[in-house]
Amino acid sequence: MSASFVITGTDTDIGKTVFAAALTAALGGSYWKPVQAGLADGTDSETVAQIGGISPSKILPERYRLKTPASPHFSAAQEGITIALDDLVIPPVDGPLIIEGAGGALVPVNPRLLFADLFAHWAVPVIIVASTGLGTINHSLLTIEALRSRGVPIHGIAFTGPEVPDSETIICDIGAVKRLGRVPMIDTLSPESLKSAFLDNFDLSDFAA
Repeated sequence: MSASFVITGTDTDIGKTVFAAALTAALGGSYWKPVQAGLADGTDSETVAQIGGISPSKILPERYRLKTPASPHFSAAQEGITIALDDLVIPPVDGPLIIEGAGGALVPVNPRLLFADLFAHWAVPVIIVASTGLGTINHSLLTIEALRSRGVPIHGIAFTGPEVPDSETIICDIGAVKRLGRVPMIDTLSPESLKSAFLDNFDLSDFAA
């Protein structure tokens, strides 16, 4: 696969899905959320299709669709399911594939497997999405260390939120990771506004194969 990436976050609800939608659209790629935990308020796949303007043919079906909005290991257990590593095989696609994890890198997939372990198994470059809010230095550096200790290839870090130059710089300097850009606050999310924000704040050449 060319120019394919795994998207993980330093926490939940920090804009990971918004970034994944923007990157999928910018690369003309496909999107895959292997494990969706929580269905009542819509899925991340639906959000990516809506705000990214992604064709339904480019949205791959989730391997697991779990009802409870919780850590996948817990959500699966509520339905009598154990998520197996062998069931999480990256599907073949033409062109780039953007894969979104659930929550942060150390969220359990099952009681013996973390997403970071799954990323190491896949060996696909990972992009960390981090908010610029308070606490991001600690959360980001912990995420970088957790991935690096497992041999996960880190492509870089993308920030979300208001500009905080000191935090962004020190995370990249201490963590020795590339700053890819920052998704600013967008008043009204739409395919047009998201595309404009992404192209204004990221360099597409950083995501080339």
